[in-house]
Amino acid sequence: MGNTVDLIKAPIAEEMKLFENKFFESMKSNVSLLDRITHYIVRRKGKQMRPMFVFLSAKMLGEMQEKTYRAASFIELIHTATLVHDDVVDDSQLRRGFFSLNAIWKNKVAVLVGDYLLSKTLIISTKNKDFDLLEVVSIAIQELSEGELLQLEKARKLDITEEVYYEIIRMKTATLIAACCKAGALSVGVDEETANKMHRFGELIGIAFQIKDDLFDYTTSNLIGKPVGIDIKEQKMTLPLIYTLNKVNDKDRKWLINSVKRYNNDKKRVREVIEFVKQNGGIEYTRNMMQKYANDALDILKEMPDNEYRKSLELLVNYVMTREK
Repeated sequence: MGNTVDLIKAPIAEEMKLFENKFFESMKSNVSLLDRITHYIVRRKGKQMRPMFVFLSAKMLGEMQEKTYRAASFIELIHTATLVHDDVVDDSQLRRGFFSLNAIWKNKVAVLVGDYLLSKTLIISTKNKDFDLLEVVSIAIQELSEGELLQLEKARKLDITEEVYYEIIRMKTATLIAACCKAGALSVGVDEETANKMHRFGELIGIAFQIKDDLFDYTTSNLIGKPVGIDIKEQKMTLPLIYTLNKVNDKDRKWLINSVKRYNNDKKRVREVIEFVKQNGGIEYTRNMMQKYANDALDILKEMPDNEYRKSLELLVNYVMTREK
């Protein structure tokens, strides 16, 4: 799968390289502890999907500007801040195989670093008068927080509807990808309508991405870092389970709810739940929904200029659905 990502990145390989330096620069401070920590953060970067969305959207629609790099930096700063804060909230000791910040430097430092990264977004955007980008990223930060809180409020209740589920994943996962695509578009001076279409494109692909994550819980492939049945164990309501709960009779529904509530640590029972969801069409339904969102995303791309950057975005949509981790 690594080859696919390299193929997607190929038209923007230079920009991605340049971005790494610019991103590191954007995190600089006068406090040596902060610099040590940000250096550590930069070293453990992941696939960098978000900057890819920014650059591909920008180059598909126009000429790259300095503003495009700032757009990618803003979103990467927010993304990093949310990861740092998430590790504190979840009391995680590891992130992508590295120790989390709170594991090394304690929670107080991690929270302050997250705040610092968010403030950097404000400072760089106002200094450069990127008010359109500031609006995009501020909405994303607001929705990320709302999505997390909505999940905390609803997700433990096992009567969650599909509608609420989509609202949670739209805010938690899709809002940042939508911000990437819109910010990339705005950075090259497109009109409002095109920028909004790109926002919707990002939202659709973000939702498809999260649905794919839900499917991993039910597939026995252990290529991914996520053990099978982990969502059930953590009593997370995912689409295959929500669909099945809303479809079966009362007796089966009670058994399912009881399994997730009381027997979520019983390996045999978790396997039975997975099997039951499969037999009742939960997986098939979820795959179809993922495909529907991806197709809607591809339809938006068809309205955009046909160039190598658009082809990369199309590849990215397909990658999201076929990835193994």
